[in-house]
Amino acid sequence: MKNSEDKNLEKGIQLDFQKDMSYGDYLRLDQLLSSQHRLSDHHDEMLFIIIHQTSELWMKLILHELNAAIACIRQNDLEPSFKMLSRVSRIQQQLIQSWSVLSTLTPSEYMQFRDKLGRSSGFQSYQNRLIEFALGNKNARTLAVYQHQEELYPLMVKALNEPSIYDAAIFALTAHGLQVDEKALNRDWSQNYEHNDSVEEAWLTVYRNPEQYWDLYELAEKLVDIGNQQQLWRFNHMTTVERIIGHKTGTGGSSGVTYLKRVLDQQFFPELLSLRTKL
Repeated sequence: MKNSEDKNLEKGIQLDFQKDMSYGDYLRLDQLLSSQHRLSDHHDEMLFIIIHQTSELWMKLILHELNAAIACIRQNDLEPSFKMLSRVSRIQQQLIQSWSVLSTLTPSEYMQFRDKLGRSSGFQSYQNRLIEFALGNKNARTLAVYQHQEELYPLMVKALNEPSIYDAAIFALTAHGLQVDEKALNRDWSQNYEHNDSVEEAWLTVYRNPEQYWDLYELAEKLVDIGNQQQLWRFNHMTTVERIIGHKTGTGGSSGVTYLKRVLDQQFFPELLSLRTKL
């Protein structure tokens, strides 16, 4: 069998990696694939760990793209941000699909190792919190979770106090000559954004004149896509938790499903939704 395989290999395929970087070297697979440590002997804990680790990797990429998009928008260079935001939306689809994989974990199976999680909880995911901040869902109280992490905490405070991608988009409206109230442009970035009539009017102008404001129109629709995907991710999170633990209290102390249902009420980019009624 070995001789047969050798004959089928193309002559140019490199086999000796004594001195060259291999695929595994580049991706540091020795570190990546040795980072799954079960705290129980239960078979399905491996699923639980990998789902959450891969979700964090996808979130890292979302933040990479979102931060770059925000930088472009703040410079009023909108077109490069469209590709980045489209990529974010596709990544969100991957994250949404991951809940269907986790839902193969039954309540009985999860109960076999749930106690091993201690007080750890997805609520503590700092990358998910940074994504929410970047999309405009700000809540200073959530930062208390990270106070014990000396290097992370200042980064979280900084992110809380920076303009979100929607704030950047509102500045882009003014850069294109549209009028927006000063209170929407000069506000406390650490607070949740609240609906502003002048912002709605500006977006209405964009949607009524898409040819004149095509870049802003395209940006708005990209943001709506991301907002919708984030809501779908939240919804699938809630239904997966309900399927596996019912209405038990979360490991991190939250009310579990009840808390996740309240989170669904926190919408993104309010004027981009309300203007649809007025068009």
